Amino acid sequence: MIKKLRRRFILIMLVSIALVLGVMMSAINIANYHSVNVRADEKISVIADNGGTFPKKDGEKADSKPLDDKKPDRKMSPEAPFDTRCFTVKLSDDNSIISVNTGMIAAVSTEKAINYTNQLTEKNKTSGFIDNYKYTCVDTDDGKMYIFLDCERELSTFYNFLIVSILASVGGIILVYLLVLVFSKIVFKPVAESYEKQKQFITDASHEIKTPLTIIDASTEIIEMENGENEWTESIKNQVKRLNALTEKLVFLSRMDEESTKLIMLDFSISDAVLEVAQGFEAVATSQGKTLNLDIDNNLSYCGDETTIRQLVSLLIDNAMKYSDENGNITVSLKSNGKSRVITVTNSVDKIEKGKHDELFERFYRADSSRNSETGGQGIGLSVVKAIANAHKGKAACYSNDENSITFKITL
Repeated sequence: MIKKLRRRFILIMLVSIALVLGVMMSAINIANYHSVNVRADEKISVIADNGGTFPKKDGEKADSKPLDDKKPDRKMSPEAPFDTRCFTVKLSDDNSIISVNTGMIAAVSTEKAINYTNQLTEKNKTSGFIDNYKYTCVDTDDGKMYIFLDCERELSTFYNFLIVSILASVGGIILVYLLVLVFSKIVFKPVAESYEKQKQFITDASHEIKTPLTIIDASTEIIEMENGENEWTESIKNQVKRLNALTEKLVFLSRMDEESTKLIMLDFSISDAVLEVAQGFEAVATSQGKTLNLDIDNNLSYCGDETTIRQLVSLLIDNAMKYSDENGNITVSLKSNGKSRVITVTNSVDKIEKGKHDELFERFYRADSSRNSETGGQGIGLSVVKAIANAHKGKAACYSNDENSITFKITL
């Protein structure tokens, strides 16, 4: 149990840190990518304002708008005219190429520029990225113009940072895992010691209780031999049986929690096992005026511990017998679901809230005043059922579909 709790703590820590790092790194990289787009759009806007060229200095071209006249929201570096690489392609209204300007870039030929433009006009795209070039289509007096801006350096920086951030995040998660793995031992050491003492106390107390119970039971037998049976001696014997059963279940749960109970996993006929256990309750059901229905598939096998599986079925049916309504109906079912085996026990009740009732598997849980000691239960049998199911890597569930019945479903 402590090992499971520690593993769950480590998992929660790693997931939490991974989520935080994921959100932070995503935000940073999205901001970087947005910045690349904004800077590219600013340069493209300057080129568009100057008819397809990027002015290098005031008055360089008669038809150019100098950088000193740029819009207030443009924060252009003085070096921008010298490190900007771009090319333009002018088109007529029917997408016929009028002119190509590759004078501001050496890596792109006229043929390549025309090829890029044809790809975009075929797909009717007006803005975005093609290879490492940010492009935008703007209207002109005689048609339209595609402006392509080389963003290779900016994109390279962005992708490098993206890779580094991913590697740093993964490395950070691994480092945190190692640190939590080491320090969680220190954190859980007092819990483990306390739990071990509790487990040892249950075991020791159980043995200590069994001795006086044995003496009480033997003394009661002697009293009955000398004075005959009476209601008082019968009551003593019944209470001794209840206490013995309770201590055995507590010890069983304590061992199952620490997975120290070695279950013998062998193939056996689970159909025969469930049927034999259920048939043993037919006489009890008849004596109580209740109906026991069996819906058990034949020839189903299962690899597990047959003794504890029989105990599980017995506890479920016994629980149904105790807490079903007067003249109630009890149905025991065994079905196959792929490789799984599903055991369900349903019993009618006077009234129960519709929905899940997994809280009934908690130790000493009492759903209402009807679940008291008068029924002979100790509120721990269903906890044993869940422990057995968990030991077989299964699941235990409890629910009510109609408010007048309750179903216990065990998936092995």
